[in-house]
Amino acid sequence: MKILIVGSGGREHTLTWKLAQSPTVDQIYCAPGNGGIAQIATCVDLAADDLAGLADFAERESIDLTVVGPEAPLVAGIADLFAERALSIYAPTQAAARLEGSKSFTRELLRKHDIDHIQFEVFTDAAEAKAYVRQQGAPIVVKADGLASGKGVEVAQTVAEAEAHIDLCLEQGGYGSAGQTVIVEECLVGQECSIKVFTDGETVVPMVPSQDYKPIGDGNVGPNTGGMGCYSPVPAVDSETFDYIVNQLIRPTIAAMATEGSPYVGTLYAGCILTDQGPKLLEYNCRFGDPETQVVLPRLDGDLFTILQATVAGRLDEVDIQWTQDRCVCVVLASGGYPRSYETGKPISGLAQVAGWEDVMIFHAGTARQNGQLVTNGGRVLGVTALGETYEIARERAYQAAAMVDFENKYYRTDIAQRAVEAEHSG
Repeated sequence: MKILIVGSGGREHTLTWKLAQSPTVDQIYCAPGNGGIAQIATCVDLAADDLAGLADFAERESIDLTVVGPEAPLVAGIADLFAERALSIYAPTQAAARLEGSKSFTRELLRKHDIDHIQFEVFTDAAEAKAYVRQQGAPIVVKADGLASGKGVEVAQTVAEAEAHIDLCLEQGGYGSAGQTVIVEECLVGQECSIKVFTDGETVVPMVPSQDYKPIGDGNVGPNTGGMGCYSPVPAVDSETFDYIVNQLIRPTIAAMATEGSPYVGTLYAGCILTDQGPKLLEYNCRFGDPETQVVLPRLDGDLFTILQATVAGRLDEVDIQWTQDRCVCVVLASGGYPRSYETGKPISGLAQVAGWEDVMIFHAGTARQNGQLVTNGGRVLGVTALGETYEIARERAYQAAAMVDFENKYYRTDIAQRAVEAEHSG
């Protein structure tokens, strides 16, 4: 079997790594890929948003299955284009991807089908949005409706902060078309977690839960990032909480999409917050998360290709999916200055020294090869991931490996999974 993976980050490296373990996969291509992916797959010089180019390549190379990593091609309709050309793809349709592409669509769908209860209103007029904020008071959350690279959300601690974000979206065009509509939501408090599922539109099979770290600094301070680390499983997600999220939030959402004529096929990711009133949905993503994929797929005890193929074929109910009991921790090594300005092209050293370490995997996020040398090529550079029988063992392995790998201005958080270790000790 020949696979094409779309994307260039740590998520795509993890997908490539896991799919390469399948005995039925003969060849993997990745477009555009990165320096780490190039070691186990053939990288193709095609951008992730070049939908026609990707379809042409899949047709020309007789690709058996295309797997899409990032959200932009999903929202742009890559699954629809591939379907028109009878090309097999693991991805939701453009209509189904509205669950990520439009936060207002999702909130209104959930309200219509009585799925999740959270106070919100949708606005296209700045004055009306500000009046609502003043009526509700702070803290309050203001979100750009569309894709804004994870930067369109403002958890405003004051009315002034909320109004400033409304102006940024609706008056100043700070997020382009993504910010032409805003959603103003009640501010929820609690630990966050994510649960992803495989679904063929009817059958829903959950993956193991994970918890990531968005702020750049230890103790969750500083600006948000794409994710500075992650771990799985999550002590705060007990079986009752897990079942509620899967059976009261995710399954009804997938059923609602089918009812609305937009059946959902692929991976659906529920980002949730564990409030005193129970789990609440923060957002849906229509893909594997990053860096969540780096701690979930290493725990998959089986053939990922078989699962993806069965999902696309509508036969997910025929596949037995198992997970290991291992703990998994991922520590992201970033370029100094990220998520704001940072330099690239810094040589990376130390990877060979940790290549043989037991239960340690280095997933490349922003790397490239220049003149035979692996160099940094992004804000998030590497995801240093480790498995262990306990959180403490997994965390120690990840941080030992993180210390061995080096590049100029390397930065990483030092508190990833510390909460899980403390919960393990107190439990």
